Formats: sequence, structure tokens, C-alpha cells
Amino acid sequence: MGALSSLDPSSFSQPDLAVMKHVSLVLNVDFEKKVLDGTAVINFEILQDIGELILDVRNLTIEKIELEDGTPLKYKVDDEVPNFGSKLTITLSKPATTGDKLKIRIKYITAPTASALQWLEPSQTSGKKYPYLFSQCQPIHARSILPCQDTPAVKFTYDAEVTAPEEFTVLMSALRGEAKNNKTSFRQPVPIPAYLLALAVGVLEYRTLGPRSLVWSEKEEIERSAWEFAETEKYLQAAEKLCGKYEWSQYDLLVLPPSFPYGGMENPCLTFVTPTLLAGDRSQADVIVHEIMHSWTGNLVTNRNFEHFWLNEGFTVFLERKVAASLIADTEEARRSRDFHSLLGLQELNETVKEELGVTNQLTKLVVDLKAVHPDDAFSTVPYEKGSLFLRYLEDLVGGPEVFDDFLRSYLNNFQKKSLDTDQFKAYLLNYFKDNEILKTVDWNAWLYTSGMPPVIPNYDRSMTKAVTTLLSTINNDSVTLNYNDVKSFTPHQIINLLQALIDQSPLSIERLRSLGEEYKIDSSKNTEIVYRWLRLCIRSRDLTKLNDAFDFVNRQGRMKYVRPIYRDLYAWEDVRERAIENFLKNEPYMMHVSAYTLRKDLHLNE
Repeated sequence: MGALSSLDPSSFSQPDLAVMKHVSLVLNVDFEKKVLDGTAVINFEILQDIGELILDVRNLTIEKIELEDGTPLKYKVDDEVPNFGSKLTITLSKPATTGDKLKIRIKYITAPTASALQWLEPSQTSGKKYPYLFSQCQPIHARSILPCQDTPAVKFTYDAEVTAPEEFTVLMSALRGEAKNNKTSFRQPVPIPAYLLALAVGVLEYRTLGPRSLVWSEKEEIERSAWEFAETEKYLQAAEKLCGKYEWSQYDLLVLPPSFPYGGMENPCLTFVTPTLLAGDRSQADVIVHEIMHSWTGNLVTNRNFEHFWLNEGFTVFLERKVAASLIADTEEARRSRDFHSLLGLQELNETVKEELGVTNQLTKLVVDLKAVHPDDAFSTVPYEKGSLFLRYLEDLVGGPEVFDDFLRSYLNNFQKKSLDTDQFKAYLLNYFKDNEILKTVDWNAWLYTSGMPPVIPNYDRSMTKAVTTLLSTINNDSVTLNYNDVKSFTPHQIINLLQALIDQSPLSIERLRSLGEEYKIDSSKNTEIVYRWLRLCIRSRDLTKLNDAFDFVNRQGRMKYVRPIYRDLYAWEDVRERAIENFLKNEPYMMHVSAYTLRKDLHLNE
């Protein structure tokens, strides 16, 4: 299989001929049948003379397609390309010419297996009484919720009216209007790509976090959530200081049930987050800052297709670390903290490139080739960390933040509400700094199109990792007794740094590891970032007594950042491989599509 179209290898649609500008959705949520049914009225702008329209669909049952005046239209759904869905071709009743505006009404029903939708049984929720529905459209799953041009090259506004049973709250990636008679209305006046369409339906409560922010969750999590995310407005203001006005009016958070596969998803007006962030110490606030930064990079300025995903994620990590550091009053401490978090990211990149993917894997390039590769298969820390590191290298090269921050604002302003590719970014950067000779030294090919680790590692301040490096040699010397005082002054992130360094080396003996877990109080930590790495160390040291803890952890939450490496480690341990596969198969029915799909590959079940 080659590219599905010339503009986007993952989409059949041809937005260079006709482009979606607005969608009006009327949907009914049916928990018994596990389907959404309703209509989508799509406004198109015709860019070239055409006789047909092409859209992306996946497992949708189309009941009828007509023009706004009711004229029925012929259509054809091609055979499914596995994991990518099908091409929907709509034949127009008469040819459309350049400049025409066209409205098409499509009546349809989603499949109970729609890849974008997770239908939870009451037992999978905190309240245990009502079912729950949430969506995850990124990267290319919107086509399983509505017929659309499912490519980030296309941006459209939308409005919606959603009907759900009485007890339920309906939320979307839009401004929420009236909710009465089981119907809730929404409008999203800022154009978005299809992957940012989002829907959640559950029995929910909310608390006010600030003048433009609410947090939503089930009753059982609401007080913890309100406390954990209390500083949201402070983060928004710091982000606006760097990037300019927040364009989306409302910034709400929804804390989802544990099967949500990501740390967060930057759905406009309503960030979705995993409950694993509820650490009780606000130590995972960086995820919220990350999702806030997406309001500019990703949501306002968007990658044209997922081959250029680093333009979304590399930029967002880069901005997240700048904004998080700007919240620290002492400038020296802020600089050290930014560099320390960059070094943590470098640690994760190192493991991804050298252990998980392999240095020659084309998916370790910043710009990847997604012909015949599903974007879900390309997902890794590479676009995040290698992308962020490249921007840091460029920032250092041109003269530091005082020069680069102005460029960032100019770039965001120029490309807002548009989609772009890496060539456009490069051209804009070179033009902006046209008098800066030093940019001629950038090896663009090595950075963008070469696999492996980045060609240059910035000269980070390592003072916050020094204590960790020193302690590492103590831990590796079995004759030295470990003591809590060794780590008493460590921040949670320094503990994470230490555990990640231990993952990157040869496994410790079970005795030494148990002593470390006990003395450093790591085996009783409630912070999931620490628990996740601790369990990986136990698996690598082949501690059978921790096997059930590992299974409990992967069964209790579905965050892929944690679940995939643990399953890969379990697979590598031959004595427990079958038990790991058995555990996965037992839990697969309760997983979000993307989690089950990627874990099957990690466990070599499709070979």
C-alpha cells in the first residue's frame, strides 16, 4: 500500500479540490447499542471544477446522502484498507465549479467497534453505576465518528447538538451552550483539524479552577482533581506571556477513567487527562503545561500531516519547558530546572532510539515517511524529544531566548489557524534570520532526515543531575549500605532521573534492588512516574514477587507511556512471557483501540 493521497499518506480525501469549512452535527448517544447515530451537514468550498467529493470513513453505516435541498446523491464506499478505513466517493447531481459553496447532509451510524470511541461498562468507572463514553480521534480516528477530510491539512469550525440520557453530562472540544431536555449544544468558532473533534459522556461533576477554567470528573475524583490542577490559570497566563493571546476562550480539564491511553489530549477548550496525574503533590503539572502549550502549537499552528508531527510535539515540549521554568522566580534556578527537564527528556529519547526502535529505524528521523505506515505505529518520544532538542539547538545557535522568543511569536502569528510542513517552517526561520550567518552551519539533512540520536546535544547545565550520578556509583557498589538520607533532598523528578538511569544500565541484583526500594521509600511511592519505573526495574532484575504488582499496574490504568514498556519488558523475560500475553488477552476487551492495537504488536501477536 502506498500513500492514500498526494497531500497526506493517511487520508483518501483531496482537499486541494474541495475543502470542508464547517460541520453541523446532530448526534444521539446510544449506550445500549454502543453507537452514535445522527447527521452531519458539511459545508464545502470548491477549489477546482469537480463532479465528485471524496471523504474518509471507517466502519460507518451510511443511511443516506443528500444536498441541503433534499436532492439525493449517489455514493460509493470502497473496500476497507485495514486500519485506515475506506474511501467514500459522493457523486454530485451536477458538476461544481471553482468558488462554489456546497452543503451536503449525511445520515449515518457509527459502529460499536469505532476506533475513536471507548464505551466503558459501569464496572470500569469510579462510580460503578453508569456507563461512560469518551473519544480519541488523534491521529486518524475521526473518520470512525463522522465522514470527513480526516487530515490535519484541513481545518473547519463546527457546531453540535448531542442527545444523551438524562443523568449524563455531555462535553465536547468546543464552547458548551445550553443543556436541556437531554440535549446539549456546542459551538467551536476557531477552525480545527478533524483529530481535535472530541466527545465525552458520563455522570460528571465540575469545580471552578479560575475565570476561564473548570475541571470535570466523576464525583469520586473531583476534589483531588480540583486540588491537583488548582494552578491552571497561573500556567495559562505564563503561556500567554510567551506566546500571545489564548484564542480558545475556555480552558477546561476532564479527568477521564483510567483506560484513557495518553497522559493528556489537547482537545480545544477541553483537555482530556489521565487520572494517573493525580499524584497528590502537583508533581505532574508539566503534563498540564504541555497540553496548554498545544493551544498554540498543534491546535492553532498544526502539522500538515503526521509525517511532520514534530512540528506539533517538538514545539510543544520546547514551549512547555520554557513556560514551566518561567514560573520559577530565581533566574539561575529556572535555567537549571529547564535544563534538568531537558536532560530527563534526553534520557527517554536515548532509551527509545537505542533500545526500543533501534538507531537505524526510519521512525527515529524527525520527518518520517508514513506511506503504508499507520501514524499510531510511528508514535514514540522521538518527535517530542528530538524535536524539542532541535529547537533548543537553534535557540542557542541564534543567540538564546532573548532573540528566539521574538521569532517564536512571529512564527505563531504567521501560521495561526493554518497547517504547515517542515519545509515551510525552515523557510520561515531562514527568512526571519536572513542576516544571521551562523544558520548556514545547520546540517538540515542530519537533523531532519537522518535516523538515530540528534547530531548535536546542547550544552545543558547538569548541576541537578550531578547528585544523581554520584548516588548511582554508590548504588552500584554493593559494599555501601543504602540510607534514606541519600535521597532525602531529592525532588520527585530527581528520583525519576535516578530510576531511569538504573533502567539504562545492567540490572541490579534482587537483594540490592529490594534494599533500594525499601530504604529510599520507592516501593511505597504513589507517584505513577516513580511506580512505573520501579516496576520496570523489578522486572529487569527478575523479581518474581513483584509480578502481580506489575500486572495490577497495567490492568488498573491504560496510559501507553507506562503500559507498553512494561509489557515489552515482560515479553523479554521468557519465563513469564506466556503469563504476560495471557494477562493482556484477558484485559484487551476493556482497552481503548489504540492501546490494544499497539500492544498486540509489542507482544508479537499478529505475526
